[in-house]
Amino acid sequence: MEWDATLLSRIQFGFTLGFHILFPTLTIGLSGFLVILHGAWLYTAREEYLRLYRFWLKIFALGFGTGVVSGIVLSFEFGMNFARFSQATGNVLGPLLGYEVLMAFFLEASFLPIMLFGWGRVGPRLHFLATVMVALGTFLSAFWILAANSWMHTPAGFELRDGVFYVRDWWSVVFNPSFPYRLAHMLMASLLTAAFVIAGVSAWHLRRGVHAALARRALAVSILSAAVFAPAQILIGDLHGLQVARDQPVKVAAMEALWETTEAAPFVLVGWPDEAREANRFAVEIPYAASLILTHSPTGRVPGLDQAQAADRPHVPTVFFSFRVMLAIGFYFLFVAWTGLVLWWRGRLYDRAWFQRLCIAAIPLGFVAVIAGWLVVEVGRQPWVVHGMLRTADAASALEPSAVAGSLTLFVLAYLVLLGAFLAFAFRLASQGPETAVPPQARRLPRTVWRATP
Repeated sequence: MEWDATLLSRIQFGFTLGFHILFPTLTIGLSGFLVILHGAWLYTAREEYLRLYRFWLKIFALGFGTGVVSGIVLSFEFGMNFARFSQATGNVLGPLLGYEVLMAFFLEASFLPIMLFGWGRVGPRLHFLATVMVALGTFLSAFWILAANSWMHTPAGFELRDGVFYVRDWWSVVFNPSFPYRLAHMLMASLLTAAFVIAGVSAWHLRRGVHAALARRALAVSILSAAVFAPAQILIGDLHGLQVARDQPVKVAAMEALWETTEAAPFVLVGWPDEAREANRFAVEIPYAASLILTHSPTGRVPGLDQAQAADRPHVPTVFFSFRVMLAIGFYFLFVAWTGLVLWWRGRLYDRAWFQRLCIAAIPLGFVAVIAGWLVVEVGRQPWVVHGMLRTADAASALEPSAVAGSLTLFVLAYLVLLGAFLAFAFRLASQGPETAVPPQARRLPRTVWRATP
């Protein structure tokens, strides 16, 4: 592996985007939870919903602000590190990213101040509308970003003239073959991540014996939600896998470390993919499982890495191990959620210390799974930046390696400082927990809306 400017640019873009994606993941999931809490407060006038809303709103705002700061640099990297990519795909990706800014960022930025500072200054309907609009903004942001990214994996609706992509059909561009699966997978990952952050913080409060009443309610809502989201995510992942096997078989072969096209292919549970020998060392396999997962037939034919030249394959160990990390966390979430469901049914959800430890341990795992999944997706499409059409090496700017190494070092240092600041403030907010007394201007709100009796 040669540490040239292209590889360093890939590492820099991967690092900054991988850091940035943590915060939209959190805010997309939390925004839905805030809508539920706000609606419940207006409908029932039970102050516990208001206190939970105001508590999680602070963490949402912290994540939103950090996400905006960490995401600004990405647009500059397109021009600096991947100028030839921008020239070739600007006609397609430029408008999609522009829609993201116009429809999502402006929507979020316009209504977030009302969510944060509108207590007693605007009516309850407008305040609730602001919560819904911010949640809608986070969804639209994911919609357009994933439309653009999915087009790079399964390009459609274009024509190529002199090395430049021109749009022929916007509908096909946006709703390209991988887009529905990737959007659903990302939204569900965000909801699951937020659910286990809420469950973990609530379990932590129960372990410390503080805010017990609110922690019980938040833990119950988050575990019940996760019990639905976790199997739904596995089902969506299975459908997405079928789509990837159809449109990007080499990526699936790397995920499975399947070196030869095989019928009745086994699933490699653990092992070490050896690219030089084109074989797996220390492999522990489940017979027929890969064929069953990827073709829904135990004897189905699964294309291997031998379908592509060595120069057209991704880095197999990275894709292989990242996929298993994501998979393991997904099943851990399913185990914790359904275990919590059983405990809730037996009336023991709030007094099992071992279960609380499982929930606390799950707080960072959603983010780890998102990063691992992102590595599977993005490393798995290499060496193409637009699958089958434009190689990454042809998309990078002609830069000096020392210049890219210098900017990469600065980004790593700056983002580590930013991450440290976020974690410190988030830990402080989580430690403080919900307010013990709600300000009067906030408490007056539900009297005028939907609640029938005081």
